Amino acid sequence: MTTVLPSSDSTATPDAVLDAPAWSSLTGAHAHLAIGNALVRRYPDDVSPFAGVASWEDPDVWGALIEEFGTGAETMISHADPALPAGWSEIWRGSGLQLVETDRLTPAPFADAVELGADDVEDMLAIVSRNQPGPFLPRTHELGRYVGVRRGGRLVAMAGERLHPDGWTEISAVSVDEEVRRQGLASALTLDVAHAIRARGDRAFLHASAANTGAVAAYEKLGFELRRRVPFLRVRTPA
Repeated sequence: MTTVLPSSDSTATPDAVLDAPAWSSLTGAHAHLAIGNALVRRYPDDVSPFAGVASWEDPDVWGALIEEFGTGAETMISHADPALPAGWSEIWRGSGLQLVETDRLTPAPFADAVELGADDVEDMLAIVSRNQPGPFLPRTHELGRYVGVRRGGRLVAMAGERLHPDGWTEISAVSVDEEVRRQGLASALTLDVAHAIRARGDRAFLHASAANTGAVAAYEKLGFELRRRVPFLRVRTPA
C-alpha cells in the first residue's frame, strides 16, 4: 500500500510545499531514494508507503500511477481529494490534521535521548508495533534522525524525522510505551527532534489523526498549530 501526496505550486506561499510534502521530499532531500516516473515518485517499499504526483491537473497522472503500481493494486491518496476516473474504486476514507511549529515552540535537546540507527531496527519496529503511531518499515530510519529512550535496555520511547519538503522536516513515529506514559517522554523527544531540525535551518511540522484529540492537544500545548485538514483515501487501481 502506498500513500500518494500531491505536488504544489512553487509560485505560491513559502509553506505551499506542505501541500505536497512527499513530492517535495522525493524531488529534493530524498531524491536519492526516489523511484518512479516523470509524474509519480515513490519511496522503496521497505522505506515508506508515501509517494507524490507532479500534478493532479495533468490527465496523464492516472495512467502514470497504474504504470508505477500496477493494475488491481491498492494505494493511498493523501493531501488531495481528486475525482476518481472510471475503473478506480474508493475503499476507505479518513481524516488527518497537519500541524506546523509556531514561535511558541521551544526546542531543546533531551539528555536521556540516544540516537537510533540500523542496529536498532528490531527494537524500533517493536515499539511501533506496540504503539501504532503510523507506518514504520525496516529502512524508515534512513529518512532522517531518530532518537529514543531506553529503560533497562528496552526501547520504551521514540521519535524521529520522516518527510523533508524544502525548508521543513516532519516529526514522526512518536511512540511511548504504556508503562512510561505521563512522564513527559513524548514531549521531550519531540522537542529534541525539533531542536535538531531548527539547528540545520528547517522548520518542524507533523501529522496526526483528527480522531486523536489527546495527541493534537499535546502538540498544540508544545507550540504547534493547525495548518490544514488532510484527507486520506485508500483506492484501488483498475483491474
